[in-house]
Amino acid sequence: MPLEATVVCIDNSEYSRNGDYAPSRFQAQADAINLLAGAKTQHHPENTVGVMSMAGVSPTVMVTPTGDLGKVLQAMQGVEIDGKQVRLAVSIQIAQLTLKHRENKNQRQRIVVFIGSPIVEDADALVKLGKKLKKNNVSVDVVSFGCDEENKDKLEAFHAAVNSGDTSHLVTVPSGTILSDMLFATPIFMEEGAGGPGGAEGGAPARQSLVVDGFDYGELGVDPALDPELAMALRMSVEEERARQAKETAVAGGEGKSGEGQGGEGQDGEAKAGEGNSGDAPDQQGRGEEQAQAGEQQQAPTEMDEDALLQQALALSMQGAATAPATDDPATTANEATEDAMLMEGIDDPELQEALALSMQMAEDEAKNREDNGGNEEES
Repeated sequence: MPLEATVVCIDNSEYSRNGDYAPSRFQAQADAINLLAGAKTQHHPENTVGVMSMAGVSPTVMVTPTGDLGKVLQAMQGVEIDGKQVRLAVSIQIAQLTLKHRENKNQRQRIVVFIGSPIVEDADALVKLGKKLKKNNVSVDVVSFGCDEENKDKLEAFHAAVNSGDTSHLVTVPSGTILSDMLFATPIFMEEGAGGPGGAEGGAPARQSLVVDGFDYGELGVDPALDPELAMALRMSVEEERARQAKETAVAGGEGKSGEGQGGEGQDGEAKAGEGNSGDAPDQQGRGEEQAQAGEQQQAPTEMDEDALLQQALALSMQGAATAPATDDPATTANEATEDAMLMEGIDDPELQEALALSMQMAEDEAKNREDNGGNEEES
């Protein structure tokens, strides 16, 4: 929505005491103007709103266009019902002069007129005024209520003269309705370009657009114009929740990607390990067979039969006698004694043990004699 400076003209004549608009015409206007001021300042932070009364001794500017909503509400509290009729033409000219002296010249000029009493000016004067406003790029929105039939022709002629590119609007609100509710969906309250029954007279309004600064307050069920603080608090809460959910979604997506990568690496590792194991299978089988053969060869002597033990003992004794060493090596002697002892322990039959012992003794004596003979030959 473009920058705007708005002056709202309120009808505070004696006609505003009527109760055909709850609770009264004056109070209905006041409620609608309060909401309108809030909507204007919400649409753009640099929008300004002023208020002036049209009845009484003379039209009075209650507050010049300001961005402070509190000043506008305070000014509305100071407006009182005074005078039998309004001076519409003079009031609009004063409002135009007020907008001419606005601080920000980049703001568009707009006048919003609430008229709930008969208009005393003739149609020609209003048409002339409308052309002047159009020439000076001043848009005028007119809200007609309470005296629809008396003012219809004059207001239509004035609207036709002031309207330029559908920037001005005429809205007629029937009696027995709530004025502010009927204005919610009209272009007077809505942002420019948001759509709505512009220029339509009466009829049920369409659904109000509660999109402000790109955020749809309709999802929260709150009108920012009615309660700006509550609307802002709810908006902040919703935005924080959306940010939290987006963060959780991003974290979950990152964990899923890392898990897929680890799973793929694990599968590759298992496949490589399986290939290595399949390649090593023949080697492992060969080593197992060799170990089994070694275990069979290392069986304890007790598992052999007595004849085999006897033959082994005799063979050892004869081999020892034939190849006895010429030197007395303590380590060799100890090893032979250990082997003999193991053989003796492996034989359970006493007779065999005795025969084996005699055979071993004879072998030792013969070996000793040979050593002695060898020694004598060396001396001679």
